Amino acid sequence: MTLPRQIPAGARVVVRITDGIDPVDHRMKFRDYVGHGLGREMHEQPPVPNYGRPGRGPKLKKGMVLAIEPMVSAGSYAVKVLPDEWTAVTGDGSLAAHYENTVVITDAEPLVITLL
Repeated sequence: MTLPRQIPAGARVVVRITDGIDPVDHRMKFRDYVGHGLGREMHEQPPVPNYGRPGRGPKLKKGMVLAIEPMVSAGSYAVKVLPDEWTAVTGDGSLAAHYENTVVITDAEPLVITLL
């Protein structure tokens, strides 16, 4: 995943963050699972989808901490959860990949803290 050199405060989530995820056919991007904000709880607002139309989503603010989690499938984006209630697999059995980085929004370049 390549993030834009600038994800400035004030940008919209869908515009700036998804600009940095390598272009992949939107039919292959999972929709049931998205990235999210981090704070006192692991999963907080705002949701950070890997798809969407530009100009949507909440504005990024300096100090926000986000989990950016692109997930793609070689087939359908439909998923099913196995009986262990944790493992998610593609609905059509195709291969899939998931990658995550934790990013702090600053006034300049984003700080990717998972790479420190």
